[in-house]
Amino acid sequence: MQIVPWRRREAWQPFGELESLQSEMNKLFDLSLGRWPGRSSGLMESAWSPTVDVLESKDNVMVKADIPGLKKEDIDISVHGDTLTIKGEKKNEKDVKEKNYVKTERFYGSFNRAFTLPSEVDAGKVKASYKEGVLEITLPKKEDAKPKQIKVDVE
Repeated sequence: MQIVPWRRREAWQPFGELESLQSEMNKLFDLSLGRWPGRSSGLMESAWSPTVDVLESKDNVMVKADIPGLKKEDIDISVHGDTLTIKGEKKNEKDVKEKNYVKTERFYGSFNRAFTLPSEVDAGKVKASYKEGVLEITLPKKEDAKPKQIKVDVE
């Protein structure tokens, strides 16, 4: 039995208790997903997905994705309804003769990103280009999805 010195009890702090619980849960998940303390690679770090910007103008929705090191044949783009899907695979270099890596931070493998578009687009007029590792997709809006100016007569 452990003897604990008596201390005057302070007011109960529910948020302090929640922070402590969250910290303990994070430690539990770190261990269960293979991320041991001091080790940087684990189950969740092996997955990657490209960073993306989605911009909207009056006539188009523009998507820019950073996916360096891919060939255009390795990229698949589809539009279904109001969802844009970008799939691809970054293949590992096979011509490395020695595997005495000191550190490796580049990601390899397949990715799948899906976005709900802010407006309805005309899937038949979608254009995509891939230059210097940046995929740029232009999705023209349907005519009924474009904002319309309505003139109000004041009497």
